[in-house]
Amino acid sequence: MSYLLRIVLPDKPGSLGAVATALGNAGADILGVDVVERSHGHAIDDLAVELSAGRPPDVLITAAESIPGVQVESVRPHSGRLDTHRELELIEDIAADPANGPALLAAGVPRIFRAGWALIATRDGTRAYRIAESPAAPETRAGDLAWLPLTHAIVIDPAVHVVPELWTDLDTELAAAPFGPPTQVLVVGRPGGPAFRRSELARLNHLAGIVTTMLSV
Repeated sequence: MSYLLRIVLPDKPGSLGAVATALGNAGADILGVDVVERSHGHAIDDLAVELSAGRPPDVLITAAESIPGVQVESVRPHSGRLDTHRELELIEDIAADPANGPALLAAGVPRIFRAGWALIATRDGTRAYRIAESPAAPETRAGDLAWLPLTHAIVIDPAVHVVPELWTDLDTELAAAPFGPPTQVLVVGRPGGPAFRRSELARLNHLAGIVTTMLSV
């Protein structure tokens, strides 16, 4: 079975190689690596790994954390290899079919950010409603998203930003970026985590901004 492993490791030569060796010794085959963020002497990487049938994912955590300074942030099921070029592909798809731009964006964002779902909502007075969604988006009314409008991408904190309860089920981590008119927002949900990093927020912000510009031309 394939898993997506997010690890925090020292940003120095040999660290990733040591993790790869430890995972290999535990029976895991690395399918791909994506650098999520680098800061303060540490790197955050996503590793797509294939684990032998019948072996529990806990062995991935044990193996990776056997390397000094390495911390596993999350392990979750994952299908296929990592594809780091999907943003460009999504932009090309939207450019070819701008009439369906919001729907294509909502459907494509979960694959790019390895999330469970995405939706686009707009606020009208004291109520909000969705205008596009990915297949796995929770079937709920948005209610009033009183924290709109946004000026930049943020991590949604349910203690501060009131959202529908189903959006936060399964310990879902939420991020949002302004998209289109000031009262419109792109929301991404990642059930079970991990939390959205600053670099991911920056990518989400840029992607939403690019598509906004494309669709307004």
